[in-house]
Amino acid sequence: MQSKRCHLPRVNEAFQNLAAALRHRRALIADRDFYARDPGGHLAALQTASHAIELAAEVLPRPVDRDLEHYLTRASYDKALAWLEAQNTPPTLKS
Repeated sequence: MQSKRCHLPRVNEAFQNLAAALRHRRALIADRDFYARDPGGHLAALQTASHAIELAAEVLPRPVDRDLEHYLTRASYDKALAWLEAQNTPPTLKS
């Protein structure tokens, strides 16, 4: 049982990092001032944010819930974030 306790913070951290990356991308999309001021920079920031989401998804504990995996592979990032926020515990630890 102790090994599960040691694993929980890393599992939670992986899901929290993914959620943070998704929120950051959403905030960039909403930043119309940034877009108006520097469209190329805005696009580059969005590309970087999308790459950060991909990297965060790669380190999630396996197996990943089918719905979450579907949202991530289809770039349905708002749905992925909503799914993560609806979870009370990391999905790989649910019975």
